[in-house]
Amino acid sequence: MRLRAATRGSPLARWQADHVAALLSAVDPALEPEAVVVTTTGDRDRTRPLAEMGGKGVFVKEVQAAVLDGRADLAVHSAKDLPSTTPDGLVIAAVPERADPRDALVGRALADLPPGSRIATGSARRRSQLAAHRPDLTFVGLRGNMDTRLGAAADHGAVVVAIAALDRLGRSAEAAEVLDPAIVLPQAGQGTLAVECRADDEATRALLAAIDHERSHRTLRAERAFLAELGGDCDIPAGAYAVVDGDGLKVEGLITSLDGHVVLRHTLTGADPEATGRTVARFLCDEAGGSAILQP
Repeated sequence: MRLRAATRGSPLARWQADHVAALLSAVDPALEPEAVVVTTTGDRDRTRPLAEMGGKGVFVKEVQAAVLDGRADLAVHSAKDLPSTTPDGLVIAAVPERADPRDALVGRALADLPPGSRIATGSARRRSQLAAHRPDLTFVGLRGNMDTRLGAAADHGAVVVAIAALDRLGRSAEAAEVLDPAIVLPQAGQGTLAVECRADDEATRALLAAIDHERSHRTLRAERAFLAELGGDCDIPAGAYAVVDGDGLKVEGLITSLDGHVVLRHTLTGADPEATGRTVARFLCDEAGGSAILQP
């Protein structure tokens, strides 16, 4: 049976699609996975900040369209690239086991950076949290594929990337430091893959259910609910990190000012992933003053 998987064409995206294909082939050796490579708006324009281009959806809309119009049966995404709401007609049918969600510094460790060092990152979330711990640091935007990002370490004090991306590309040795979530709370969905298919495609949904990792799927649901409650996208300085805690989930959420002068965190344990994620977001906005920070 041929199974067409839509994916971006970067080495990291192809690794992700190949990983999902291998998981599916282990379930049913008769499957014939086929990659459908899609070039997205974010791939074509590697210079403008994502916020100017419409947010992180610029990396996934064309990939999702390939599934909706029938060119592909499923789409493989880095979950942190997905907008917080799923388009009509699609469903996240599988979430494989999550990788390490933390961020990493390439170049130098945080404590080894001289005063005034310049950090390259395109993420407001990363920038604001690092500024909170090291107000002396300066920041410069950074976009491009992983080779471009890692190459920039030679021109700056350090660059910030997801450790899962380094691990998947066999380059984890290049990390100078993996940052504790107490210092930099991860982005919602970081380290997680999300596999979408058409909501009415029962055959593909059944296949994907076999590779779904229930605990990882639950944590992703909570983190996406947090971001959705904020009306969130990658230009918001916010993070969320959920872990399974007994029969429930412990969800930590964060909102910061862009300069890192204000850092708001809240943690809650609950049984329902979506309700817990939304409650954390509402507390930060309504009780802790986060709404004022998020206003343009």
